[in-house]
Order: sequence, then structure tokens, then C-alpha cells
Amino acid sequence: MQYEISGRTAVDEAADALIVGGFAGGRLTAAARACDERLQGALREAYAAGFDGRAGSVRIFFTGGRLPARHVVLAGLGPQEEVGAEEVRRAAAAAVRAAEAAGARLVRADVFDVDLPGTAVAQAMTEAIGMALYRFDRYRAPGDEPRVETVGLHGEGRGLAAGVRRGRTLAEAVALARDLANEPGNALPPRAFAERLRQLAQVTGLSIEVWDEDRLAAEGCGAILAVGSGSAEPPRLVALRYTCGRKGAPLLALVGKGITFDAGGLSIKTAAGMETMRTDKSGAAAVAGAMRAIAELRPAVDVIGVVALAENVISGCAYRPGDVIRTLAGKTVEVANTDAEGRLVLADAVTYAARQGARWIVDIATLTGAAVVALGHEMGVIMASDEDLGGAVQAAGAAAGERFWPLPVDEAYRELIRSSYADIRNVAREREAGAIVGGMFIREFAGDTPWCHLDIAGAASGQKRPYHPESQDIANGFGTRTLALLAERLAAEAAEAEEAGG
Repeated sequence: MQYEISGRTAVDEAADALIVGGFAGGRLTAAARACDERLQGALREAYAAGFDGRAGSVRIFFTGGRLPARHVVLAGLGPQEEVGAEEVRRAAAAAVRAAEAAGARLVRADVFDVDLPGTAVAQAMTEAIGMALYRFDRYRAPGDEPRVETVGLHGEGRGLAAGVRRGRTLAEAVALARDLANEPGNALPPRAFAERLRQLAQVTGLSIEVWDEDRLAAEGCGAILAVGSGSAEPPRLVALRYTCGRKGAPLLALVGKGITFDAGGLSIKTAAGMETMRTDKSGAAAVAGAMRAIAELRPAVDVIGVVALAENVISGCAYRPGDVIRTLAGKTVEVANTDAEGRLVLADAVTYAARQGARWIVDIATLTGAAVVALGHEMGVIMASDEDLGGAVQAAGAAAGERFWPLPVDEAYRELIRSSYADIRNVAREREAGAIVGGMFIREFAGDTPWCHLDIAGAASGQKRPYHPESQDIANGFGTRTLALLAERLAAEAAEAEEAGG
């Protein structure tokens, strides 16, 4: 898809569809008022007929030649005094989908005149439009469904191009994360995922290090090797590195769970439980997408993206409940359940990140069914050992429209993973505090480094957003934008602290 940028109003430009905004209560943006005049009050009549203007609501009008555009799409923004970036995203996403459904190939929009900086509005609209038009259809026969080919963003100010550029960067990062998460297990086993990351490094200029099964064994990564032991596809540990070029810049580590297919191992899942387990690599996918965005956004902080890749299946070589494994950190783990494998691969990956000298570690994973039970699909779990880091992650998530709900990091919960045979167990003895226990297990391997854990088991798919895939089976790239924006936020905070101290 192509983007066009113009300083002229879109109202006077030819298009298949023109997007304009309307607020709850009947107020219209300037572009919408201009359209309403030429359409003899049709937009205002829509309010009288029941259009409420809530964020994400749409109405589409055929112009009959009274405007250069064939259709006008009225996008609801919600109450005017409450419009933020998320309302702009929902409005733009719902509108472009309505335009595409009407057969539009060329869509134009005036940047909504809301009480936000024009650059921020342009970014939010571009972000949302790119995410809304995403399709994972590479395994379907070509069809004749209409597709938007060009989007024109119109507005005044020098910040328009910068906003579009940032929005496009983030949308493309999400698309990469979605592609990686949605690939079936037979198409993207650990070695193929690692190869995709090699290609990403070549395109972006990131450096890359890949540990194969021999290197994993030599280094002592017993947890990753155990999880992958039942598969003919050997595991991998991959580290992508971005260097900002500033001497003494602190290092942020982003660590992702990449189980390319999860049958549960010998603690086997139900058939229905396996059906969507290709997306159990959504954490690793989010890290990959974030690293792509970071390479373009260039925050003044070093970042390493670490992904642990394994396939958790069954064979005579598979690891067993009751096994004791030794991790990269030297800690031993009693395997009480082989379907609690994500925390095992993250144990080695988080240890690797800590040994790189990270100032902050953030891990992200589709870790527990307990997170889905607790929060559904609307938000992810956040656990943080450091209040400042946890606050920065939540602020980045709020800016991205990706919400997280905090759960406690408390030593009382560590008692639940005490083992009689090893240093710790990988699950509690009883089915209690499942999401907290998963996070507490991972924390064991972060040492004294400020650490934050994001459990996106529910939020990684099924969210009701106009810019997310409509099918609940398709991964949505949740967390990608949060991680990218976090790098910028931590870079700014580090610069402020350095300036204040020096």
C-alpha cells in the first residue's frame, strides 16, 4: 500500500472514498462540515437517524457527483473533549475498512482537527489504517476482494510527514509481528524463525547472534534444550542488537517466548487446545517487530531483542514430568508440568539478557491460561520488580492503546514454586495464582536487574478493535508498539537523568 501526503484539503481531491470525522453529539470536523454542505445536510441527518458518533462507528454516503470523491465515510470520534490518540485510531481504522468494503482503492482523509498535535494525529491515523488493512492470506487462493492500494493524508504543518512516517513504521512493525505469530508450525519451526530474523537484521542493519543446539549445549542452556528435546526441529536462541551510537548508553533487553508450536509435551493439551498454538510465539514475534521499529526510530538507548525458540511436542526423546533440568543460570528446575514450557525457555533467555549487562529486562509471552481467565482479551498482565520500569511500560502501553493490569510481585508467592528435589518447580502444586506464579518463576533469572513481565496470553488475539484482525484466530501483534515506544521513553528518561546529574 502507498501513502500520499498533501497540504491541500482532501475535500477537493478525487478519490474512491473520503474519510471525515464526526463527534458524539452531532458536531463535525471542518472537513465533514464542508462535505455536509455539498451533500445537502446528509451527514447531520445521519445523527438524527441514529448515528451516535462514538469512536469506531461509521456511516458511508454515495456523493452522486456532488464531490470529487465517490463516497464519503463519516467516522465517529466520540465526545470532542475526550478524543485522544486511541479514539483517532479507532475512527480511522473503522472508516478505512468501510471504504475498502465499498470497493475503494484510493482513499483520502483530512487529518482530523482534534485537540492533539497534528503530528500525533497523523501518526495515529497512519498507524491504524496500516493495521486495519492487514491480511494474513498467504495460504488462501487469490480472490477478488477489494483492496485499498493508496491512502492520501491531507493536512497543514511540517509535522504531517513526520507523523505519517512514524505511524507507518509502527504499523509495519506490527505487520511483521503478526506475520511471524500467524505462520503455522510446519512453515516456521525454530530454525526458519531464526532465518527470518537473519533477513530482518540484513535489512535493518541490526546485528544478530544465533545459538544452535550445539552452542546451546556448550553454554549450558538446559531449559531451552529440554523443551525442544521432543522435536526433530532443534531449538534456537537468537539475539538482535541495536546500538544507538551514544557512548555509555544503557541497555534495554526485550525477551520473547517463541514456542513455534505447543502440543503441551507429555502433559499434552486437548485437541481444541492445540488448534491455535501456532501463535504461542507471539511474544517472540512482538520482540522482532519492536526491533524493526527501533532500528528505524533510533532511540538514544541500546536495545537487545532476545528470543527463545523451541517446539514443544511429544516423542520418545521428550522431557518428562518429574525431570530435573539445569538452566543457564545454574539453577535446577523440577519439571512438574511440560505444558509450562514458556517460563522454561524464558529462564535461559532472561539469564542471557542479564549477562549482556542490561539495565532493564522486559519479557513478553503468551504464558498462562490464568491470564485469560483473569483478564480475558482486553488487556495483558504486567508484573514488575521495579516501580519505575513498570510505570514506564504502562505509560508506553497507554500511548499505544495497549493496556496492562498489574499483578503483585511478592515473596509469598515464591513459596508456591518451592521444590523438594530442585531449586524451584516450574508450576505450583495447586491450581492457584497461575499468572503470578509464572511471572515469579521468570523473575528468579533476572537477578538484581530491574525486570518486568508481560503475559499477553489473552491480549495477543481476540481483541475487539477496528484495527485488529476480525478473526479471533489471527494474532494481532499486541505488545509490539508498547516495546518500541518503551525504548524511546527509557532513552528520554536516561537522558534527563544524565543531564540532571551532570
